[in-house]
Amino acid sequence: MRISSENIQKVLYELFVKYKFTTEKAQLIANVFTESTLDGVSSHGINRVPLFIEYIEKGVIKIDAEAEKVASFGNIERWDGNLGPGIVNATKCTKRAVELAKQHGMGMVALRNTNHWMRGGTYGKQAANDNCISILFTNTKPNMPPWGGKDSRIGNNPFVVSIPRKKGPIVLDMAISQFAFGKINDYKLRGQKLPYHGGWDDNNELSNDPDKILLKERGLPIGYWKGSALSIVLDMLATILSAGNSTYKIGSKEIETAISQIYICIYPEVFNDKGLQQKLIEEIIDFTHDVEPIIPGDNIYYPGERSSQTRAKNLKEGVLVNENIWEKIMALSKK
Repeated sequence: MRISSENIQKVLYELFVKYKFTTEKAQLIANVFTESTLDGVSSHGINRVPLFIEYIEKGVIKIDAEAEKVASFGNIERWDGNLGPGIVNATKCTKRAVELAKQHGMGMVALRNTNHWMRGGTYGKQAANDNCISILFTNTKPNMPPWGGKDSRIGNNPFVVSIPRKKGPIVLDMAISQFAFGKINDYKLRGQKLPYHGGWDDNNELSNDPDKILLKERGLPIGYWKGSALSIVLDMLATILSAGNSTYKIGSKEIETAISQIYICIYPEVFNDKGLQQKLIEEIIDFTHDVEPIIPGDNIYYPGERSSQTRAKNLKEGVLVNENIWEKIMALSKK
């Protein structure tokens, strides 16, 4: 079913107000969920709303709590999320990292004890719209085996890089697993197989069946052993810089919460050559686009390009929403 983004925004805003968020926070959270869905990332947008509400009802997400600074070292700060909503905390910490970058050229906020930020690219785009480059990442519960292992010990630790651009920002937003688990669940909801192997089944065989992968959450690292190693070092960095929980500690909890995140922003305008920077970005994009595709008629994209095209289509035609998910949201609104 297709629904206008305005309707999604309105329904979600009213839902979050009903759950006692302030009007300002309800507007922010509804906007982030809607924008992600509008960009075609329902797996980290509207599909997550029922689980978000469930975590509020269980007291995992503290509605009135938000991140606060606990230590400062020049352009580097530590913050504690106090188990507040991940979207609110991530927005606040990205804003602070941008402020530090514009003051010092580069800024970093290390955040502990926060909740899922939903779509990490949201904050990369936020930084890029404030004319900053960003490097952002988070750890998660264990949902991938370290390379060669049977059981999950490492997280798919989403990683984001964004670059401001006059024609629209470059935003790389990826999990360190071949498919984010929200995306795997999205395929499950649609009754489809993954286009490539995404994890292991009960027989320790690689599979593209969402049900088999989700059974024990054993995702496949990108680049096999290389992705496994990258996951480990991202977890180490997020944990030691924030003095927060590692994937090991997060995995000891019944529900994924109190995770650790890093927000690094760079202000490229300190070099006073913005025109040259934009020219170099377009040079790279043009060179990348100008390649013969393996499959005739296919297009080659830079990070974030397809999302902007999906967004334009959804604004015109309405957003494609899973009917079962929408029914759950409407039921929560009437609860």
